Amino acid sequence: MNILFINGSPNHNGNTAAMAGELLKGKDYETLNLMDYRIYSYGQSFAEDQLDEVLARMRAADIIVIGSPLYWHNICGAVRNVLDRFYGYVNRSELSGKKLYFIFQGAAPETWMLEAGEYTMKRFAAMYGMEYAGTITGRKTAEQLAERVR
Repeated sequence: MNILFINGSPNHNGNTAAMAGELLKGKDYETLNLMDYRIYSYGQSFAEDQLDEVLARMRAADIIVIGSPLYWHNICGAVRNVLDRFYGYVNRSELSGKKLYFIFQGAAPETWMLEAGEYTMKRFAAMYGMEYAGTITGRKTAEQLAERVR
């Protein structure tokens, strides 16, 4: 089983990564820190863009965990940018059969903020044929969902 954790946080070892560690405890997984990649905005085209590298690692994974800190009431820009870039670029069945978990954490998020992020990720999973496996918003949900990561 190939597990890929995509960390949208600028802090490689922050709370988002810590929650991934809880969710994936005892499992081998690869971490991709989005801050280490140049992924340009939707509609831009530059030779050094690295979306294809991220996409290749997603294609190779059986389980994808996308982690985002909650910034400005929603998903962080690095993750949002990747989601935006998929539109019209990635075949809708390209990630079929993969499981997608979403880590979404912040200092004091309100329910509507968490619901908005989860809605976006559920739609993203559905558009690309992935099975949405759940949202992790804290240590408790990470521990609960960890049993289902297989």
